[in-house]
Amino acid sequence: MENINNKSYKQKKRIKTLKKTLGVLGTLLCSLILIIVITGSVFVTAITIYVLNYFSESTSDYVSLEDINLTYTSRILAPNPNYDGTNDPWEVYYTLSSEGDRMIWTDLEDISRYMIDAVVCSEDERFYDHDGVDFKRTFGAFINIFIPIYDSQAGGSTITQQTIKNITHDDAIDGVEGVTRKIREIFRSINTEKTYSKDDILEAYLNVIFFGRAEGYNFNGIQAASNFYFAKDCKDLTLAEAATLTAIIKSPTENNPYLHIENNRERAKYILSAMYDNGAISSDEYYQALADLEALVIIGDINYSTEGETLESQSAVSSYFVDAAINQSVSEIMETYGIDYDTANERLYSGGYKIYTTVDLNMQQKLEQEYMDDTNFQSYSFENDELLSAFICMDYKGQVLAVVGNRGEKTNVRGWNNATMAARSPGSTIKPIASYAPAIDQDLVTWSTLLKDEPIDLSAPGSEEPLYFPNNYAEYGDTDPHWSHSMMTVAKMLEESTNTGAAQLVRLLTPQYCFDHLKNDLGITTLVSMDDGGRSDMQYSPMTVGALTRGMYLSELVSAYEIFGNGGQFYGHTFVSRITDREDNTIYERSEYGTPAIGSDTAYVMNRMMLQVVEGPNGTGTAANLDTVEVAAKTGTSENWENLTFVACTPDYVSGIWVGYENPAIIETAQYQSIAKMWKNVFGEIADSAPNKTFKKDNGVQQLEYCTKSGMIASKDCESKATGYYKSDNIPAECTSCKKEEQPKPAE
Repeated sequence: MENINNKSYKQKKRIKTLKKTLGVLGTLLCSLILIIVITGSVFVTAITIYVLNYFSESTSDYVSLEDINLTYTSRILAPNPNYDGTNDPWEVYYTLSSEGDRMIWTDLEDISRYMIDAVVCSEDERFYDHDGVDFKRTFGAFINIFIPIYDSQAGGSTITQQTIKNITHDDAIDGVEGVTRKIREIFRSINTEKTYSKDDILEAYLNVIFFGRAEGYNFNGIQAASNFYFAKDCKDLTLAEAATLTAIIKSPTENNPYLHIENNRERAKYILSAMYDNGAISSDEYYQALADLEALVIIGDINYSTEGETLESQSAVSSYFVDAAINQSVSEIMETYGIDYDTANERLYSGGYKIYTTVDLNMQQKLEQEYMDDTNFQSYSFENDELLSAFICMDYKGQVLAVVGNRGEKTNVRGWNNATMAARSPGSTIKPIASYAPAIDQDLVTWSTLLKDEPIDLSAPGSEEPLYFPNNYAEYGDTDPHWSHSMMTVAKMLEESTNTGAAQLVRLLTPQYCFDHLKNDLGITTLVSMDDGGRSDMQYSPMTVGALTRGMYLSELVSAYEIFGNGGQFYGHTFVSRITDREDNTIYERSEYGTPAIGSDTAYVMNRMMLQVVEGPNGTGTAANLDTVEVAAKTGTSENWENLTFVACTPDYVSGIWVGYENPAIIETAQYQSIAKMWKNVFGEIADSAPNKTFKKDNGVQQLEYCTKSGMIASKDCESKATGYYKSDNIPAECTSCKKEEQPKPAE
């Protein structure tokens, strides 16, 4: 009996302990469930509040697909030479993207149907049915954020969502940031689908999706990928090639066919299977593509260029004009935004700008060809020819039409350009702009003013020894000053390029006046007031014969000459007419207005004087004479024949050419064509075929005969006469020294 009672007691005790334990466990479980419910409620509430807030803020927030092609790439545009009013007046000349990027926008209609089907079937088979979000796949993506168990060959996002992510670069994956990013993406996708058609979205997707990296370049968009991997246009992709490129999308590194062909091939097989299952291809196409995959060759051509595509967007080498346009654009962006060079340069390459250039494509290509021909420069063939050269042409509003920075083939991007970067002595080409034009403009001289061919004395007051300046033209090594001491008209001195005449004009004007005129009226930026070594360009030698401290850029020299063909207006020069940002806001626009540098009457008198340099009997530029078009020009030779320059005005163009060595040295002129002949060789055909043959006359200038002995306007008694051009308000008096004395009448 006692044993039974003990047993019963123990059972009751165990039951009580079990109940107590279960009670504790139940309490803990309930508490845990309650904590989970409360935490979940808080989390769901927070997410709900976030979604509602985001939705209220984002009802008008959508991604603009129109600007996608500008997201990475800036475009340099050229006037369309074939524009007839029915096509685009501009065409893409060159494209700029972030360093190492390749992206070329392509319309959907120009993309292979195989490629379109491959992407839809493998990346988003319900693309044409959903409204931007496939919630079944989205749910899987949410689970993956916390528990990475969801796996799918098709991925977790729709094509619309992938497009949004690539445009916005909003791509957080893990934790709360991943959740909130996904919510933003969902609403952006829904809004985008309300705004754009499926074709618009698919076109955007195929142009922005990343297709891997190889040879130092990122390939964004189907055209760039097709160019590199298969050296063909994306419209010509085969089924196997389309599957191969589509395979890259899921894992651009692991599935890159250029680096991991086997990985790519496995993914491509899945894509072909998905296409077959969705009815996009037949069984014959499927099996043929599988066979083609095994034999597929990845080309990897970084320099592939489609015929008829943008002129230089595929090429690693840019033209001299493109280089100059880029450099100017960087400067304009710096000034507009007040930023430094590096920041402006980076912004240009990634900011989606449009740069409207002034280039004449036909002229640019023609000059590039001429600069490949050594016979345009050399008198005869010889080895080790290292003579450098540059050429630039612009219109009379300073719009640069073409530029070549050196002889031979260009092999780099944004390299050295002798036309815009090399400051060299202009020699006698400085005379028309520094002395002759301002002297005529100030009415100090006229066409027929007589000056003596002799030097001026630059010795200090009280000095016993004269300091004669300058010598006239002489062969190098010739110490003879070549002063004739004869009287010559101002026009004749320019024709023959006597240095003494220019020196006398500088003395009349003063060197400071000439300096200020070049700097303030003609935009010469290289002039030196006084450097650390005590050198100054405000002296006779720099202003007379171009012996400048730093030299002068050919581009600035030529733009200074535009005043002689446009009525005395100075515009400077530009390679760019307008720059717009990605929203098409204009951030720079070239002014249409010039500033008066000299009077229009002075400009025309100078034009006629410079015509004599080419057409006159003793002109230094006669080799530039054209068959039908007037050429008003000036030759220039620097000290010791180290630089030869020629600047020419024709009715439609102002242009200039320079030759010299990298390290200044004597140019053996016997081995080369004359500088005027070089100009004609490379530009004469273009200039002679221009529409205008003669310069427009100025109403303020009169063509009159003058007496060659006195320089005065010729009377009926003058026996030696010549024709000159005179400003109407500064005409010399009539010659009286040649009048014959009246003979006494004979006695009757």
